Amino acid sequence: MITGFALLALWGAAAAQGPAAAGDLAEGQRLFEAQCGYCHGPRGEGARGATLARPRLRHAPDDAALVRVITRGIPGTQMPRSALSARQAVQVAAFVRSLGRVARTPVPGDPGRGAGVYARQGCAGCHAIGGRGGALGPDLSDVGARAGAAHIRASLLEPEAAVPDGFVAVRAVARDGSTVAGVRCNEDSFSIQVRDLAGRVHSFWKSELRALHEDWGKSPMPSYRERLSAAELDDLVAYLVSLEGAP
Repeated sequence: MITGFALLALWGAAAAQGPAAAGDLAEGQRLFEAQCGYCHGPRGEGARGATLARPRLRHAPDDAALVRVITRGIPGTQMPRSALSARQAVQVAAFVRSLGRVARTPVPGDPGRGAGVYARQGCAGCHAIGGRGGALGPDLSDVGARAGAAHIRASLLEPEAAVPDGFVAVRAVARDGSTVAGVRCNEDSFSIQVRDLAGRVHSFWKSELRALHEDWGKSPMPSYRERLSAAELDDLVAYLVSLEGAP
């Protein structure tokens, strides 16, 4: 196991090389594009994962913290542990830091108007922001820190093409034929908890069910392709991108 002291020492040694470590930066870019770009975008612009092309990262306020995140992941999130060596983690971290010095691409739309679109479309019935709203869909309090603008837009236009990892639509059929449809909250070998479309949680022993349908890749969220004008869509994306949670 790589210790924090080893990571700090390795980072310090790399930093001491200064601008001469161009080869490390190039190798960091190669590793990032191969192993991180799918989730974060090839230039850190954000996709399924957080936007990294910014001067300050919430989970990595300094260089040593960034190396730890790359190496160990972030528990409770979709950021996994890395199989990179300590040296490679430092190289990737150096490349990520370089992305923060690049000007961010502006997102079209007005966040203030987007908040109104969000309210009019009833999004709070399924999603929560700052502890207010529904729990059927993912919490959006920090969605702008977790996903890029392009991915957020794609999620609104084609929800089933961007279903979050671990999100499963469920239909549980009891022995009397009654059915509960919703999303999975928790599941183990013997039981399952389902949150229905009204937000109520139902708990079942699997042995007592007639059928259990888990629809991976399905989403109860409608497409907004025909529901919003191009301007409204831009405004809604701008609003969601602005939601970065607590600093």
